[in-house]
Amino acid sequence: MKRDNIQGSRRISNYWWAVCILSGGLGFFLAGLSSYLNLDLLPFTQSSELLFIPQGIIMTFYGTIALVLSSFLWLTIIWDVGSGYNLFDIEKGIVIIFRLGFPGKNRIVQLRYPIGDIKSIKVRIQDGLTPKREIYLRTKDNREIPLNRIGEPLKLSDLEQKATELARLLGVVLEGI
Repeated sequence: MKRDNIQGSRRISNYWWAVCILSGGLGFFLAGLSSYLNLDLLPFTQSSELLFIPQGIIMTFYGTIALVLSSFLWLTIIWDVGSGYNLFDIEKGIVIIFRLGFPGKNRIVQLRYPIGDIKSIKVRIQDGLTPKREIYLRTKDNREIPLNRIGEPLKLSDLEQKATELARLLGVVLEGI
């Protein structure tokens, strides 16, 4: 039995962007609100001296948009969207792909495939400005299910080793290398 854990949205980069967008959005929102109330809500600026129309209203608008975006990022981190595991159980002859999504009736995505229904392990490598290095589980009905985390490409050596190991474990061919 082999189990690969998949990291979801609880990555350092997501925390970084959520904090940056929250602090910037809060600053813009408070600056716009300060210009409306003629009261300095930010201690290190004199935002009350801004005219509400047009500067204050634009700052309030941008701040509101940033706060909404930051809320979405924080909720995605709290819910750990995208996390899960891949379970390859040779003894039972089954492969389980498990992922967490957004809350709701379809929050849990769990795919089960008998090993006999697996055609191959497919590797897709695309270099360039946005490189992609992905491993897919390819079924006999030509479905391609991603097995690694999307967004951060693996090193080529790690990708080859992981894909070869999976193909050998499942007794299927390796495509794309």
